[in-house]
Amino acid sequence: MPVEPGKEKEQRDDWLKIELSAVEELNDALTNFLIEIGAQGVFQEYPEPQETGICPMSPPQETLKAFLPCDAHLEQRLAALQNYLGSLAELFPALEEPGFRTEVIHDPGWGETWKKYFKPLRVGRNLVIKPTWEPFIPSGTDIVIEIDPGMAFGTGQHASTRMCLEAIEAIRLEDRTFSTLHVLDVGTGTGILGIACAKLGAERVLCVDNDGQATKIAQENVLMNRVEGRVTVADRDIASLTEPFPLVVANLTAKILIALFPHLIRLVRPGGQLVISGIIEQNKPDIEARFLSQSFSLGRLITEREWVCYVLNKEGSNR
Repeated sequence: MPVEPGKEKEQRDDWLKIELSAVEELNDALTNFLIEIGAQGVFQEYPEPQETGICPMSPPQETLKAFLPCDAHLEQRLAALQNYLGSLAELFPALEEPGFRTEVIHDPGWGETWKKYFKPLRVGRNLVIKPTWEPFIPSGTDIVIEIDPGMAFGTGQHASTRMCLEAIEAIRLEDRTFSTLHVLDVGTGTGILGIACAKLGAERVLCVDNDGQATKIAQENVLMNRVEGRVTVADRDIASLTEPFPLVVANLTAKILIALFPHLIRLVRPGGQLVISGIIEQNKPDIEARFLSQSFSLGRLITEREWVCYVLNKEGSNR
């Protein structure tokens, strides 16, 4: 079968599949770390239930599957993962130490892999995240967001994305001026948060990401959800932005959020709000030391297992 123009390199790309076995208590932290070192998708598989009889059994191990690009940084990424597993073993000596195996594969078939794990999901009161290939009949109050994730981050299946969506919906319910808001979505990924803001009624949304492939996928999702009149997707660094926004959302990682703090504080208008997530419990002290300062106060804290999401209020009243 002929190869489409421009697809030759894509089809020859090699990926390292990592299958990592760990007890459930460690999976959130491991998922976050795998994403931080560049994993393009992390999927979780649960073991089949087993009969326990009368003998107590140790917690079952679950399998995390992740894909790393076979590039010049692969050895460094694997070394970082090995060191992180050693750190977890020291921190949690009572838990069975995680282990992993690897396999080099060609063309992992991302579209089909995501379809296996991505099903319609209800978030908050009225939001429903629906993959494009899944049928769904909405009720009268449902706000449906269709997403085709490709290789971008943000499907609603991860706790950090769900909490951001919950926070945005709560802001909309509490703020009568939401329909006039201009929103900034930093590190947009699939565009899911920006699209949600538009579908919830925000007047204008700017979605930015410095990953060209993510912005391409986000733009496709914007068109699919018919919100292109209010949502702009841009491949740019937030350091280049000058306009402040009443609402800024950023679902990243603690390390990146702390690095971006000077820009985030600058881009939230006085009296505005900042929603941040992608943060695990152990990083709360670092985040709070940086963000809960004279500029921001805590409006709401949302938690799900080991993940946290902050809704922060900026001092001032000029919204």
